[in-house]
Amino acid sequence: MKDNRNYGKGGRKFDRSSGGNNSFKAETPEPSADRLEGRNAVTEAINAGREINKLWILEPSGGQRLDPGLAKILDEANKRKIVVIRSPRNVLDRMSQTHNHQGVIAAVASHEYVEIDDILKKAESEGRKPLLVVLDELKDSYNLGSVLRIADAAGVDGVVIPKHRSIGLDSVVAKASAGAIEYVPVARVTNIAQTLRELKEKHGFWVCGTAAEGSTPYDKADYKGALAIVIGSEGEGMRDSVQKECDFLLSIPMAGTVNSLNAAVAAGIVVFEAVKGRR
Repeated sequence: MKDNRNYGKGGRKFDRSSGGNNSFKAETPEPSADRLEGRNAVTEAINAGREINKLWILEPSGGQRLDPGLAKILDEANKRKIVVIRSPRNVLDRMSQTHNHQGVIAAVASHEYVEIDDILKKAESEGRKPLLVVLDELKDSYNLGSVLRIADAAGVDGVVIPKHRSIGLDSVVAKASAGAIEYVPVARVTNIAQTLRELKEKHGFWVCGTAAEGSTPYDKADYKGALAIVIGSEGEGMRDSVQKECDFLLSIPMAGTVNSLNAAVAAGIVVFEAVKGRR
């Protein structure tokens, strides 16, 4: 697709790796896609009609009454005939993978990914040009969870992630998303660059990416039409092969000393500006 907007390319990344200590990796189980932890994550899963196989909920000690928030979850679980196990806190602590279960853990059917074509068809059926957020090898669960919250709040049609070298939809992402994971379609593809190329050639998409030295200020860009917004990974930013598929690169002017934004913050700024410009 010919690019007549004459936006420039080039620029460095917004994202910065937060690092981490893997010395206890052998003792810490990998987050599971078939488990949810925390009140928001479990409540939204129930409200969304997600299949829940079993629910562990905190058993108050010393004759105390059940917390009102947990009582509400328990009431909904009983209405839906979900198997409930009342458990002491130490049992939930041992089960928890997020280390912040808030008194409730649910065993659920694994999150299902969708096809991009299904996302596009839904937008078309509603008479809209689709808006996608594409994440290039994001590796931090909390960043992905935050992007899902942003996508849900902004009305993004779907999020695209790669199958390899990227975080998937696990229990930590579910908790970080505060339930948004139940409402935002996520497609997982083999090759991000090839997917962007196909979106442009077959579906008439424009593709933009975030880069600190991008030539187009984020608040001056044309966001109309079918659009994919690409956010680079923590540390590396967008890979060269992905950046080459961008029709234009966006910059976010910053006045601070630390000239860097993490992936979720950059996504939030650009996505809400895009939604504003598309109204």
